[in-house]
Amino acid sequence: MKISLTVIVIFFSIASSQPKRIVGADSIANEVKKEFLHSWNAYKQYAWGADGVRPLSKKPYTWYDESLLMTPIDAFDTMILMGLTKEADEANLLLLSSLSFDKHLSVKNFEITIRILGGLLSAYQMTNEKKFLSMAEDLGNRLLPVFESKTGLPHVNVNLKTGVVEGDTTNPAETGTLLIEFGTLSKLTGKPIYYEKAKRALVETYKRRSAIGLVGQSIDVNTGKWTATNSHLGGLIDSYYEYLFKCWKLFGDEECKKMWDEGITAINNYLADTVRGELWYGRVDMNTGTKTIRAWGGLESFFPGLLAYSGDIERAKRLQLSSYAMWNKHGIEPESYDYVDQKVRRNGYPLRPEIIESAYYLYVLTGDTTYQQMGVTFFNSLKQYCRTDAGYAELKNVITKEKEDMMESFFFAETLKYLYLLFAPPSTLDLNSVVFNTEAHPIRKTW
Repeated sequence: MKISLTVIVIFFSIASSQPKRIVGADSIANEVKKEFLHSWNAYKQYAWGADGVRPLSKKPYTWYDESLLMTPIDAFDTMILMGLTKEADEANLLLLSSLSFDKHLSVKNFEITIRILGGLLSAYQMTNEKKFLSMAEDLGNRLLPVFESKTGLPHVNVNLKTGVVEGDTTNPAETGTLLIEFGTLSKLTGKPIYYEKAKRALVETYKRRSAIGLVGQSIDVNTGKWTATNSHLGGLIDSYYEYLFKCWKLFGDEECKKMWDEGITAINNYLADTVRGELWYGRVDMNTGTKTIRAWGGLESFFPGLLAYSGDIERAKRLQLSSYAMWNKHGIEPESYDYVDQKVRRNGYPLRPEIIESAYYLYVLTGDTTYQQMGVTFFNSLKQYCRTDAGYAELKNVITKEKEDMMESFFFAETLKYLYLLFAPPSTLDLNSVVFNTEAHPIRKTW
């Protein structure tokens, strides 16, 4: 099947406002597209049909015993946005001919949902290819057993063939970052079970918030008891908050909006921290609000974008400046950074997109070209420190710039997509017409 450019134009309505752009924005967007092709061609040459390519050893890798085509799925809607019709046709053919979930694999529900289920739903909306929706429904059905716990909180893993579940200790990110995908599957198929299961998991997480309104970072799915009470905006919690707001935007679910309003109030009351006049968000005990660690990092850097999206532009601007200062400390951001001592705590950089995502939201919502200028810095750093002959490599150490032999599929889905959209013509995508899932797969409200 050839990708229909007519469908693509219909999907992406022209933005109503035309913000200012820096000189050379079109040229930078084209450069980002070239780097996408550089990385995609490495995947084609060295890892076609695998989940991804290792950019240093030039070898394929798979997450499990068999490939689930993570890179082609994650890259597909980025190709369409970039107008890479030839590459999109190649990926389309591979997915339609080779992707199957009838496999004896125990997979992580969270990752498969945001990457593959989200990618298939976006692919269906962007191409009108019904097989993408049927594959999404097949996958959704195979994932449903995770929700059959005593609390409705999902188990961590599920076998795609047998439905056997594993993993009783999970976290708010994994219990609360499912409703965009499962909810969209319900809306597109007319079957409410997917929405109901994912919504219950989100609500059950929220119901277990502390007296001061915070969630912890680890919870038992059978008892509903917290097993770790550290509260923050980083990994294990981050996208739980993201989906509270976005599910209201996408589905008009007022309960999600209420949970967001209460959650953000608690976050601003207890996590917000001012150092040297800069705004940061630290880590606290969920029950007392007592600061435990004053750290920020790559994953947390999504939050300025979410603040801006939710209407809190002033906090978003201040926090993005803090993230940008962290990036510039060593020319690229670390996984974790002590913002008081201004020292790296965890020194890897796995090609994360979040700081670029926030720059994109702030640019679109304010029209301030400062955020495009930040994007130039991010792009130049990536090319200088992470580019290889076969794509882009993670950094093992942001201080020494030692590389790691890995390029995750989210580099195609998120990092390069947000970079491209930051500089592409505004008509490329109207942010008002879509909601991005946490893997940056755009979902359009067609129901």
